[in-house]
Amino acid sequence: MGHRLSLYLTFLFALGLAACGAPENTAEPAAAAQEATPPTAAPVQSAGPDLATVAEGDHRSAENRARDVYRHPVETLEFFGIEPDMTVVEIWPSGGWYSEILGPYLNKEGTFIAAHWDPNSEMEFVRTGVTAYQEKLAARPDLYGNTQMGVLMPPEIWAIAPEASVDMIVTFRSIHNWMPRGYADSMFAEFYKVLKPGGVLGVVEHRGDPAVEQDPKAASGYVNEAYAIALAEAAGFVLEEKSEINANPADTKDYDTGVWTLPPTLRKKDEDKDKYLAIGESDRFTLKFRKPAA
Repeated sequence: MGHRLSLYLTFLFALGLAACGAPENTAEPAAAAQEATPPTAAPVQSAGPDLATVAEGDHRSAENRARDVYRHPVETLEFFGIEPDMTVVEIWPSGGWYSEILGPYLNKEGTFIAAHWDPNSEMEFVRTGVTAYQEKLAARPDLYGNTQMGVLMPPEIWAIAPEASVDMIVTFRSIHNWMPRGYADSMFAEFYKVLKPGGVLGVVEHRGDPAVEQDPKAASGYVNEAYAIALAEAAGFVLEEKSEINANPADTKDYDTGVWTLPPTLRKKDEDKDKYLAIGESDRFTLKFRKPAA
């Protein structure tokens, strides 16, 4: 939540699989029945790391893991169709909550690109955030050793990845940050350009009340699902599937301090704290879009 900008990370690991062939048999039929070699088993492709195992790793703090009950990272990424050999971009990873799962999962067979903030920004908040993220990765080279930093800082810098080079882009609770700055349309257009034909865009965002007209500035932090779909479709994406993985019907969406009234922010601090903790984190839509293959 709050103001985010972006960074860019790239790594690539080539995975080779040995091929096995059936043995040639030139023996006479009677001898062949006696001497035949059992057929060679078909090669087994590694299933790669298990998402749930990564999510339960001790590299994740207890505080971060406690949010899994609201954010459902394993189920969400599985819904998007992630595989360990993909090239995946996370937009605006901030402190790296999802990166803790994406980085290790893609570290050996795939490519993880974190489109983060500008380390040379004039804003101290931005520089500090980038530095903290870099230090987080550097502390665990076994998990993030192939990660490199880059920059996504609209409207000036759009260094996500080369055109048509990415299998999947994921973005979590960021559309409401793009809308007041006037570049939501441009973000979706850039995602479309960077994705390969057939590539997936996974979107999670605070879901607004459809009975309330969308505030174009998204001051409450809530975005109507239909509004987000329209943004993506205008860029050329096709909505493939919706999921209620991250739904929360207890969220009334009518707080005077917006979505930040709820945890984890709890903007009102101790005022009605138990009430908001009982509601939990926001109601969120989860959408899977695809760039047409042709």
